[in-house]
Amino acid sequence: MSFPEIAARLHNIAPFHVMELAKIAASLEQQGRHMIHMGIGEPDFTAAPAVVEAAHRAMIEGKMQYTSATGLPALREAIAEHYLRIYGLAIAPSRIVVTAGASAALLLACAALVERGAQVLMPDPCYPCNRHFVAAFDGEAKMIASGPEHRFQLTGDMVRRHWSDATRGVLLASPSNPTGTSIAPDELARIADVVREHGGFTIVDEIYQGLSYEGAPFSALSLGEDIIVINSFSKYFNMTGWRLGWLVLPPQLVPQIEKLAQNLFICPSSIAQHAALACFTQESRTEYEARKQEFKRRRDYIVPALISLGFKVPALPDGAFYVYADCSALLNDAAPDADSLTLALMHQAGVVVVPGLDFGPFTAQRYIRVSYATSMENLQEAVRRMQLFFGK
Repeated sequence: MSFPEIAARLHNIAPFHVMELAKIAASLEQQGRHMIHMGIGEPDFTAAPAVVEAAHRAMIEGKMQYTSATGLPALREAIAEHYLRIYGLAIAPSRIVVTAGASAALLLACAALVERGAQVLMPDPCYPCNRHFVAAFDGEAKMIASGPEHRFQLTGDMVRRHWSDATRGVLLASPSNPTGTSIAPDELARIADVVREHGGFTIVDEIYQGLSYEGAPFSALSLGEDIIVINSFSKYFNMTGWRLGWLVLPPQLVPQIEKLAQNLFICPSSIAQHAALACFTQESRTEYEARKQEFKRRRDYIVPALISLGFKVPALPDGAFYVYADCSALLNDAAPDADSLTLALMHQAGVVVVPGLDFGPFTAQRYIRVSYATSMENLQEAVRRMQLFFGK
């Protein structure tokens, strides 16, 4: 039976290699192998107790109807209060749009701003779905090689050099997946100034901003109302499967995003929204800060452990829960690149990490991403297994 030809844009969207590796690991576990998962970026912590209780209460009380496409007014207000309390920023709740995860936020932003042939600048390496959100609207993600000397991030000079007649904006992440590195506030300001000179847009993914370990709290929103910021309840708030995020938008863009959200999503999950209100209680905030310190403790263990194994970590991660490690010194004829090394680690040592393949061609062959969003006991056992694997 014949099937209609698929849309041409799908040829520009590659499979998510991280998820393919997860399938292989799951198959090995079904065969009885014990695997230590340091691949997918998902906290081992789950939603805070007050959040679970709020979800249960919402269901008991029947609060399961559609909400506004922009989200519960109370949740938009709570997010605005969060920006004031943590960052000292007075953000109008009307600028905040609650979304079905950060992925929906990125989808809505690209739907509103990316046209056929439009170029969007982003660093190489970066989160692979970012370039695919652009491709979904027939735009082009222009990847700019960004090495450890720039902490794997773009600079204002890079943006200026690579801006062309086709360029419409930049899509950044700070802290970044896969590198765990942030853009310094003064550098981010320079990037925003260059973009303004060209009349473009600046989108900053801040889903790991709550998991920043160094320096004072900072949000790109402090750089002006024209900055578009994306955030999520998945990482800092440990609500990955609840699929809830938000956008902070320039006022004039809110009606356009609302129109798109009404048509594409109707609204985010009502139960998740009612539950998320409990993220901002003092009880929950205390819990999240304790968990953040645990992530930092894990980072401070795994980075020197990887270096002792022969990896290089040329840019210390200052946020998120990833280490982007150069494995060049550990490659050999049996494992000549990062992809083959990760497969060998999975099959022979039972340790799941991710090669640079997903994150862009510049670092694909010689870098791996290690997630430390798992227990300290698992990290220690993974290091022990890798010591045996590398003969250390």
